[in-house]
Amino acid sequence: MKILAFDSSSFVASVAVVMDTVLMAEYTVNFKKTHSQTLLPMVDEIAKMIELDLETVDAIAVAAGPGSFTGLRIGSATAKGFGLALGKPLISVPTIDAMAYGLFGFTDLVVPIMDAKRNQVYTGIYQFLFENGQYRMEVLHPQWAVDIKELLIELNQKEKRVVFTGDGILVYQEQIAEKLKVPYSFAPPHLNRQRAGAVGALAEVYFIEGKLESAAEHKPNYLRLSQAERERKEKEEGGSI
Repeated sequence: MKILAFDSSSFVASVAVVMDTVLMAEYTVNFKKTHSQTLLPMVDEIAKMIELDLETVDAIAVAAGPGSFTGLRIGSATAKGFGLALGKPLISVPTIDAMAYGLFGFTDLVVPIMDAKRNQVYTGIYQFLFENGQYRMEVLHPQWAVDIKELLIELNQKEKRVVFTGDGILVYQEQIAEKLKVPYSFAPPHLNRQRAGAVGALAEVYFIEGKLESAAEHKPNYLRLSQAERERKEKEEGGSI
């Protein structure tokens, strides 16, 4: 099984190739360039380095959201383009699930937090259970958009240690320190941002489970309305902007 994976759901641009549980290559950049400038050159570079014939790829995996509206659209369009050109199925991987999967085997509750603005985060709550000689990821709360205060209340109620990952750490670490009553930690730099390697690894699991779709069927999952849509809705409902 060979999977080409993309993640452009945030400022991070990441491309990876995962083959039979092995991460063959990964190219990740967290810099101020648009994903339309970076993703295709990254695919070209990886293909050259590992002598990859894209025709041999079995599926295209993409972080399907939530995240940056522009980033998700670019990632979706790129994945759909490869899927159509190569005649390969797509695998939609929830962004937050993939971020949690990047901390595979952690014994604390794993809580990715992406800054969604307006004091909200895109998040989810996960734990890894050791059963029959191996770990598996359990989703305690599927990804959702929520006020950071509500998330911290829920985590306090669970009364378990927590490890956070994601760009929301920098934005909300003061609120976390003030309001979270359970022990917590922050993931280190090599684990605290989106990585296409994690998308590809989780996509292998989905592939085996048959969670495939065609390029025509795929669309991003934004979880909430864009700012422009929210403002238009508020105006229509007579709210202030």
